[in-house]
Amino acid sequence: MNIWNVFAPVYEFSMRTQKNIYDFLYARIAEVAKGKDVLELATGPGMIARHIAPAAKSVVATDFAPKMIETALKAKNPDNLSFEVADATSLRFADNSFDIVVIANALHIIPNPEKALEEIRRVLKDGGLLIAPNFFFREGGKKNLWQKFLSLVGIRFAHEWTEKEYKAFLESNGWKIKMDRVIEGRIDLIYVECILGIQVPLIHSNNSGGVSNLRDTVA
Repeated sequence: MNIWNVFAPVYEFSMRTQKNIYDFLYARIAEVAKGKDVLELATGPGMIARHIAPAAKSVVATDFAPKMIETALKAKNPDNLSFEVADATSLRFADNSFDIVVIANALHIIPNPEKALEEIRRVLKDGGLLIAPNFFFREGGKKNLWQKFLSLVGIRFAHEWTEKEYKAFLESNGWKIKMDRVIEGRIDLIYVECILGIQVPLIHSNNSGGVSNLRDTVA
């Protein structure tokens, strides 16, 4: 049984307590996606895709769970947004198809996330951008009450990365982190924008909106 099919009808409701995180994601990704062709992997019920589509040239939003896509299609969606079922580790799209690929809160639940990153690399255009925000565990691996609750209801994470481990994972697979920001919530999230093959200064945004050239996250 795909646990995400079970949670599809209530997923968006359950994320309301993470409003500060999603408000940031909607605003930031829409800004970056202006006029771009965007692919979203693991879209869930389409929350991010729906919010960024008005700014983008086009958005294709995919999910492995058919019920998530069924739920997404029930909403009022922009004309330039389409949904389909897809496996992030085996995409049907041609090489060099998208300016931006978004995969939010998903790499930690994929057993072989390296394969997903390979596919993302393939479908991105030269100079394209990977946006990969992800929930992370605090140092020491101690779970908070919400993380314990998710385990009890059957939601398992294939990878329980800390912030540093997650960024190291991306970098070890050939991605250069262009910008990162930690957003605290019921489960903390690290927002990252990555590119391939170009050395660039790391831009770090703190929670007050300031920018610095520090790699370490300012809490």
